Amino acid sequence: MAGNREFFYRRLHSLLGVIPVGIFLMQHLVVNHYATGGAASFDKAANFMGNLPFRILLETVIIFLPLLFHAIYGLYIAFTANNNVGRYGYFRNWMFMLQRVSGVITLIFVAWHVWETRIAAAFGTEVNFQMMENILSSPFMFWFYVVGILSTVFHFANGLWSFLVSWGITITPRSQRITTYVTIILFVALSYVGISALVSFI
Repeated sequence: MAGNREFFYRRLHSLLGVIPVGIFLMQHLVVNHYATGGAASFDKAANFMGNLPFRILLETVIIFLPLLFHAIYGLYIAFTANNNVGRYGYFRNWMFMLQRVSGVITLIFVAWHVWETRIAAAFGTEVNFQMMENILSSPFMFWFYVVGILSTVFHFANGLWSFLVSWGITITPRSQRITTYVTIILFVALSYVGISALVSFI
């Protein structure tokens, strides 16, 4: 029974990391990328997202609750996993270890980002271009965000590879090799979208 529960929790953890959390990540990066068009462009996109009907309900059910489960169970996986890179050193073993490390870094980054933006907005602060410009005016915060974005995007892209394997979508070595290249391209593309937005804010 315990084994079945563990199997279910791991599958649910994997699924929620891709749908809806992963989809929200891509959407969030795209909205932030509007900063490359200037303050007015970003503020328009942010206002559109902020004024969606039933926004709080949608954020709670589709984003925060799935993210909370994924984060809590992810910490359990990270601190109970047997990393064997020192013994084997294979590429996928390194990816296994980096997935756990990036998960912890991502959790710290996301918690801080939510505190600086969503919690601040709940107390009346407007989420706009100037808010992000003020946050990123500190070199420390800028590089904190760079590391956070790279960690988050890596965790999603590599997690997508694991999701495809664990759900039986990519079974053969060839299909897994192809999805390795696809997820690397996805990591590079989303990293570019995220970092270019950061640079635009400063």
